[in-house]
Amino acid sequence: MISDVMASAKEKMAQSIEVAKDDFQTVSAGRANPALFQRLNVEYYGTPTPMLQLASFQQPDARTLVITPFDKSALKEIERAIVNAPHLGVTPSNDGNLVRIVMPELTEERRRDYVKIVKDKAEQARVAVRNVRRQALADLDKLNEVGEDEVARAGKELELLTKQTVDSIDDALKKKETELLEV
Repeated sequence: MISDVMASAKEKMAQSIEVAKDDFQTVSAGRANPALFQRLNVEYYGTPTPMLQLASFQQPDARTLVITPFDKSALKEIERAIVNAPHLGVTPSNDGNLVRIVMPELTEERRRDYVKIVKDKAEQARVAVRNVRRQALADLDKLNEVGEDEVARAGKELELLTKQTVDSIDDALKKKETELLEV
């Protein structure tokens, strides 16, 4: 029973790390990265649809990204979604068949704004990890069939797991921060 609670907590914390790393990929470091746009939702026939499902992405050079929609009727909506994305700060050009995006050079101020965004995403991941810990501790307390010593031991193990997970998130944050501030 304790092992089930611990395995569940470990899995959820690992997922939190992956989500944080994926979120970090959505913040630009001045290079064109398809991950910046793939998770944008596009209004497609009245339904918000991830851009990944509507288009293919090519990267002809480091700062240019070409988005080719599978359905040409979605071109305007894809362009609108990119323009309305607050954290991207790019202006797409539409030639009737595809959308071309040239990533602008980042100013020092914009880099610092991106660092703030990434730190906020890291804090959200840390909160998610702490919520998993709180839920796991509550689940451990509900176990009546096991001794208090075993629950206490599992609680200490859970604290160690939480610290390791938060440290992993912090390491990923430091790497992204360095990437963003590098000129």
